[in-house]
Amino acid sequence: MKASNTQTQMRKGILEFCILHIISRGEVYATDMIDELKASKLIVVEGTLYPLLSRLKNSGLANYTWKESDSGPPRKYYSITEEGNQFLLQLQNTWENLDKSVNLIINAGNRDN
Repeated sequence: MKASNTQTQMRKGILEFCILHIISRGEVYATDMIDELKASKLIVVEGTLYPLLSRLKNSGLANYTWKESDSGPPRKYYSITEEGNQFLLQLQNTWENLDKSVNLIINAGNRDN
């Protein structure tokens, strides 16, 4: 078994949550999302991001608008919907519970030593 396979699955599971967080701050261009995710060490390529953004839009969790660009064709800017905000709150609660649970398990070994 390779650790890289598990690491990839962990990243995939958290990616939707992180993207919803990013777009909850306001309209954002996909390239800016990729830059932030890369800077955070959640390495993402466009081929991973765009299908996820499409799923979020098709699920009613995100929207996009086209805006003119000074440096080329119009760009698609993403934002979160009210339904997306509610979904994000649920994910936030789940994340906080998972984080707490995992840290309890990890730190239990440290208390025993």
